[in-house]
Amino acid sequence: MKTPDLGELVALAAIWGASFLFMRLGAGEFGPVALSAVRVAGAALVLLPLLLWRGQWGELRRHWRAIFLVGITNSALPFLFFSYAALGISAGLSSIFNASSPLWGALIGWWWLRDRPTAPRALGLAIGFAGVIGLAWEKASFQPGGSGWAIVACLAAAMLYGLSANFTKKRLQGVAPMAVAAGSQLSAALVLAGPALLWWPASMPSARAWLMVALLALLCTGLAYLMYFRLIAHVGAANAIAVTFLIPAFAVLWGWLFLGEPLTAAMAAGCAVILLGTALATGVITPRLAAARLRR
Repeated sequence: MKTPDLGELVALAAIWGASFLFMRLGAGEFGPVALSAVRVAGAALVLLPLLLWRGQWGELRRHWRAIFLVGITNSALPFLFFSYAALGISAGLSSIFNASSPLWGALIGWWWLRDRPTAPRALGLAIGFAGVIGLAWEKASFQPGGSGWAIVACLAAAMLYGLSANFTKKRLQGVAPMAVAAGSQLSAALVLAGPALLWWPASMPSARAWLMVALLALLCTGLAYLMYFRLIAHVGAANAIAVTFLIPAFAVLWGWLFLGEPLTAAMAAGCAVILLGTALATGVITPRLAAARLRR
């Protein structure tokens, strides 16, 4: 990977890590539904003109049904769930559970697409989910004011990301990435528009809250999508997915710097186990024994 691409990868991880901070700061005043709706609407306003400029509107029209479903499973519901989780748990903890998305993708691909994993990747799935279960078990409490449902929301969002990745692979292979990105944000905005009107905050959110949602829409969604698809074009999807491993580090850093959120030993251990499992399950790490067998 060239130095400019590596720099862009790190910058993207920093931006996506900051999204958990922005949700934490904005969800209290906007509420999860309105926050998510404004986020995707703003991102659509950024991406749709670029789609038209590239002359790819026809791609969106031809595949609108599949893209509409991606908008629900990859944006509307996950953003809603993570915004809800931001009301109850730290930005760093949310990002660690988000890092399990590739695990869900591998598991769903195995079950749905019959994409049978190799032994090392199956081991990675087992290790990764052991980390998820252990961390959730240690942190979850379903008592009043507890974090249990926030953690369930994070895991549901991560599972939806995994489902969406496999659906995109099955139904949208070869479709222009910009059409998927812009169309999915437009679809999510349409889906969330009605609920946002019903659950719009009774009092006008502060200027700081509006700034948070603007940063979520323009920086963490609109610009981030452009950077991610640019990285895929330059270094390939297998290398671009390495951003997953950097996001929790930045989310924990931003949470510590701006919110004073601590990094507990349980969070650090759980994150390490989840990322190790993810690295094995996605093939980022290949054990020497398996590599030796492949060379025979």
